[in-house]
Amino acid sequence: MSGVELKEVRKSFGNAEVIHSVDLSVDAGEFVVFVGPSGCGKSTLLRLIAGLEDATAGSILIGGRDVTRVDPAERGIAMVFQSYALYPHMTVEENMGFGLRMTGTDRAVVAERVRKAASILHLDQLLKRKPKQLSGGQRQRVAIGRAIVREPQVFLFDEPLSNLDAELRVQMRLEIAKLHKDLGVTMIYVTHDQVEAMTLADKIVVLRSGRVEQVGSPLQLYHDPDNVFVAGFIGSPKMNFLRAKVIGRGNGKIRVSLPDFDGAEVPVALRGDAPAAGTELSLGVRPEHFDPAGAVRLKTRIDVIENLGGASYAYARAEQEQPLTIELRDAGDLAEGGVIETGFDPDDAFLFDPATGRRIR
Repeated sequence: MSGVELKEVRKSFGNAEVIHSVDLSVDAGEFVVFVGPSGCGKSTLLRLIAGLEDATAGSILIGGRDVTRVDPAERGIAMVFQSYALYPHMTVEENMGFGLRMTGTDRAVVAERVRKAASILHLDQLLKRKPKQLSGGQRQRVAIGRAIVREPQVFLFDEPLSNLDAELRVQMRLEIAKLHKDLGVTMIYVTHDQVEAMTLADKIVVLRSGRVEQVGSPLQLYHDPDNVFVAGFIGSPKMNFLRAKVIGRGNGKIRVSLPDFDGAEVPVALRGDAPAAGTELSLGVRPEHFDPAGAVRLKTRIDVIENLGGASYAYARAEQEQPLTIELRDAGDLAEGGVIETGFDPDDAFLFDPATGRRIR
């Protein structure tokens, strides 16, 4: 079990720099998730750690050893890809043990490691089957088993669940979480799905355009985002951002008004310097933080209601680029086209600078 450290790692393809001086520490035994939209550099960063891409600059250390120029096979890592990449003519048992056999590992050792991995992944009854006889989830477990038998220092997962349907994704998510608990090894996992990130990670690394936006535990990122991008990316449905204008400060709080909602006033706690009166800001409120008993009162017309069984969501201001999303604990008599009166607690609100996207604390 080893940690991973990246020091000022950069990657360029020609004149295009896709990873911008990333510094990151992954502790031994930690489950870290790289998350971000398509094209943010998360898979490229994982491939740099694996040695499948060469770093343009900087250093990569695994277990304290500099592996920046070391071949992938010598880095002590095992990687699980989005595609299962199983040999169709081989059985499950043969697929799982193939890599070890190619390195000359003793047959008895290979058999024992395959047996152990199969037991962990509940593949005991499937060892003699071939990939075409397996479901998508079973094939992914075989791919994970092929990584387990190598007994690596670090597991790398590159969007391993993206080929599965919704039900299987949930099941495999639980199995990967249990696998990490059972093995206790370092895992780095790439996904664009923030739900996967929130449910699996000890630590999340949010990436955008090849840069690290914020690093922290799932709840740290949810409750204390550094900027608009992180605030909007972490949480589902995403955070609402409302136009706000500074109207004053006092008692450790900044008071802003909401021009689109009859000038409703919101006092938000502030530690630093307050922007000048009249400054336009962006106020963030999560859909789940709306409450009819909230101190700040809002009234708006409902365009669409989504009833999902356990929860319902009302969408308003559909003509805006970002509609207002309100979680409803009880839809009651509300109907599309009707007016909803609700509110929120000022302590649940966030302020951002619309020009830079940075959080105002």
